[in-house]
Amino acid sequence: MISSSIGIEKYKVTHNNGRHQFYADEPADKDGADTAPTPDELLEAALASCTLVTLRMYTDHKQWNVGAIHVSVALLREEGKTIITRNLKFEHQPTAEQQQRLIQVAKNCPVSKTLGAASELNVQIN
Repeated sequence: MISSSIGIEKYKVTHNNGRHQFYADEPADKDGADTAPTPDELLEAALASCTLVTLRMYTDHKQWNVGAIHVSVALLREEGKTIITRNLKFEHQPTAEQQQRLIQVAKNCPVSKTLGAASELNVQIN
């Protein structure tokens, strides 16, 4: 569980999970001080973290040598819809068949499932 608070400092939020303290803020163009990631960036980071851990667990289990895995996550809001796109990169390129399976695995990480109930989630491999 996360416990969060905001004081009088525009718009810095302090989060605490009992083990770690971290922050969110808004950029200067939105009257924040840009001292921490925005809430959307934290959401993107949560999805990226979950995706990478899930993919690493899967590739380790399958003993697929894909090397380092990288993901970029972009969140776009347009016409009342939220579109989140993940671009995956692997140090050692998986086969076409492995790529299709890895996309499905990424779509099934717990954070992806949660967000997918309310948003469109896309996964791409570059």
